[in-house]
Amino acid sequence: MSVLAWTALGSLACWVWLLLFQGFFWRTDQRLPRSPEPVRWPSVAVVVPARDEAAVLPLSLPSLLAQDYPGEAVVYLVDDGSTDGTGGLAASLAAGPGGLPLTVASPGDPEPGWTGKLWAVRHGIALARARGAGAPEYLLLTDADIAHEPDSLRRLVAAALGHDLDLVSQMARLRVDSFWERLVVPAFVYFFAQLYPFRRINRPGGRTSAAAGGCVLLRDGAARAAGVPEAVRDAVIDDVALARAVRRSGGRIWLGLADGVDSVRPYPGLGELWRMVSRSAYAQLRHSVVLLAGTVAGLALVYLVPPVALVAGACGGDAVAGWAGGAAWAVMAGTYLPMLRYYRQPLALAPLLPLTALLYLGMTVDSAVQHHRGRGAAWKGRTYARPRRTPAE
Repeated sequence: MSVLAWTALGSLACWVWLLLFQGFFWRTDQRLPRSPEPVRWPSVAVVVPARDEAAVLPLSLPSLLAQDYPGEAVVYLVDDGSTDGTGGLAASLAAGPGGLPLTVASPGDPEPGWTGKLWAVRHGIALARARGAGAPEYLLLTDADIAHEPDSLRRLVAAALGHDLDLVSQMARLRVDSFWERLVVPAFVYFFAQLYPFRRINRPGGRTSAAAGGCVLLRDGAARAAGVPEAVRDAVIDDVALARAVRRSGGRIWLGLADGVDSVRPYPGLGELWRMVSRSAYAQLRHSVVLLAGTVAGLALVYLVPPVALVAGACGGDAVAGWAGGAAWAVMAGTYLPMLRYYRQPLALAPLLPLTALLYLGMTVDSAVQHHRGRGAAWKGRTYARPRRTPAE
């Protein structure tokens, strides 16, 4: 057999393994479990870190203030050095009657060793713990671009109490209005689930840990036991670091796809999506050239070889390469269908997954290039260098 045929067979073997043995990552049935309402609703502090979010805040903050929550809940929006009037806009959005109380605060520039978002989260948690009769029992950490249905907090708390969970996270449904959003966004969640299969995360005692930073309900006692947020203060991929810290301290975690929790942030062009992915892709690989090379080779074998083998095999008369490449491409597209259905997108996009994977490969390489040029993980005017660890870490 030809080298191409052997390579195509290797790609097909990878897809059979991914289909059956990677935690059924391609399924989309990990949703927030329904739970009976508790006799007593615990107190909750909602912490919203925000930096230059005036464009999306009118679509997101009112949904938090309008939460139908029977217990005590307070919203803390922490303005992380915005220059677009985010703090003032937040205060004006809360000026009307009714709704949850809102505190707007600004902690100033981050101290050395802290990312801006986690510095803001730290300040919000400190304010919540210092308020009134004592610390809140739960913390809802949610991004400024996330809109919640009125029963979102209620359902999160009921699930945490009903299933004895220390951390409950939902991956918000991202916007898919533009062409590039339709091509790239569902694949972003698909790739994330492939890397961190939700079933493995949700298995008691499992080793896989991850969360979705846009919506995290965290028991305050578990946060203290894990040393959060100080323990993850320099993390660029803070949601995964948070979940690992909670699990290491003995906490139980859960992650699933959201219903009623949506991102309102637009990514109309490829450039915006490229920057969103590339800012943290190399950090995900621990800034390792070896892991980068392995990732590039793996993406090429798993996603790019199948269509190349199918076309080259058909044109060159290599039946084995053509058959194996076509079969691998079919399995790939089949595993992508549930995510497209979740995002209510045309199923005809499934065969385009190799093209999307090629874009992600470029984003990952670009992330490494930017890092080695000294630009680190750039986001909203800030650049974060590689975190420094002590030998013990």
